[in-house]
Amino acid sequence: MKFIYFLLVLFVCQVNGQQVEVKNLQKHIYFLADDKMKGRGTGSKQNAKASKYIAKEFKKLALQPLGNDGYFQNFTAKVKRVVVPDSIRSARNVIGFLDNQAAKTIVIGAHYDHIGEGKQGSSLAENSYGIIHNGADDNASGIAGLLELARIYSSNNIKEPVNFLFIAFGAEELGLVGSRYFVKNPTLNLENIHWMLNMDMIGRFNAEKGVSIIGYGTSPEFEILYNKIDKSKFIKHYTGYEGRGGSDQTSFYEKDIPVLFFHTGGHPDYHKPTDDSDKIDYQSLKLILELEMAFIEGSFPIHKMNFRSTDKTK
Repeated sequence: MKFIYFLLVLFVCQVNGQQVEVKNLQKHIYFLADDKMKGRGTGSKQNAKASKYIAKEFKKLALQPLGNDGYFQNFTAKVKRVVVPDSIRSARNVIGFLDNQAAKTIVIGAHYDHIGEGKQGSSLAENSYGIIHNGADDNASGIAGLLELARIYSSNNIKEPVNFLFIAFGAEELGLVGSRYFVKNPTLNLENIHWMLNMDMIGRFNAEKGVSIIGYGTSPEFEILYNKIDKSKFIKHYTGYEGRGGSDQTSFYEKDIPVLFFHTGGHPDYHKPTDDSDKIDYQSLKLILELEMAFIEGSFPIHKMNFRSTDKTK
């Protein structure tokens, strides 16, 4: 019966014409990863501009602001820099809520910051101090995915049996600062979170390996759901059991919330000035979002997403 419901949801979405649009993904990535944004380093004017861009998109979609300052949840982050002394910078999460008056909420997240001009100590390129690191894959790709899923679920004329909390995290590159701040200062009761989906670097699909789905083992319901999906209809992928993975889903995992983390893996442009918009595989990005939607919509009938503890000591 649950599987029939899942197929029905997919059918209704198709009838309403709400599909992932490549042009939207391109629009968001080319804006966020433009040279004018100077790598969106935490505390920069360009980072603030990126947060305002996301908030503006949330407002267009009529998402409910759920920060402590409209869509913004403000905090501070310590920036460790190579040449000049460390500093405390202003940062923020951007939070929009789609209220379907349901008991449970799915969190969809991605981080929007990157490493600026190589001044925050995390560039992997030689002699890169002062050079813009655009971060098209890391993580403009994830934010583009977040905004596109927000568009689809807020405008599909369907009242899903869950709410959606869309969070663009700040200061992820400084140690998951934004997501850790959120789970310590939640603007929505953590007890009401069904599960959390995170997107970080989903723009450079490797056809040999496929996209990784980390966190598959954080709930037994994920396995039930996954077994019902016709894998042949979706992009190549593989699963990872553990909930950790060097990105913002870890903060939720440590609060015993089931998580899935979508990631296309490392590449030669990772944390280098060459991570540019024209290198993104937009068609594969679209297909990855469709796979994510299968997980999202397949989880609707599950009354409770039980957390299954994995080894958090590793």
